[in-house]
Amino acid sequence: MSTMPSMEPHVFDADLRAQFDAFLDEHRAALERCLVGLTEAEARASLVPSRTTLLGLVKHGEFIERVWFDEAVTCRSRAEIGIPATPDESFVLEDCDTIETVLAAYRRACADSRRAVASLGLDDVVRGNRRGPLPLRWVFLHMLRELAQHCGHADILREQVLAAR
Repeated sequence: MSTMPSMEPHVFDADLRAQFDAFLDEHRAALERCLVGLTEAEARASLVPSRTTLLGLVKHGEFIERVWFDEAVTCRSRAEIGIPATPDESFVLEDCDTIETVLAAYRRACADSRRAVASLGLDDVVRGNRRGPLPLRWVFLHMLRELAQHCGHADILREQVLAAR
């Protein structure tokens, strides 16, 4: 498969859900790739005043998957899911967080997300979000926006990390 599933010819004429899935998976994979070939120290490098690091971005990716495809779909609380209460807290790295463990958790979250919405249509309403009931279509669009933004952050941070070698 290409690294850009959205550009595969079969996606051009696919239904909207298949297109959303392709774009979402493309962005998920791009976020994963920001850690490829880095050392643990490089992945944790703090280059901006916020808590944003490359490893933290992927850890936050797990958080947003859990918020939008678990909390919003299942109506379970963040405490029940086992995720931080706030987005800012999701960037905090623990001593036990490594490239391997964070990537594994992120991949599990993405797989869980796919399963959680597999039987839902884009017009189905999810009721567990703090904003209130939302159509799944809105959730997909929000996730695309969020992942695109974080992939951009990751591109810039990775460029800085590699330039510092």
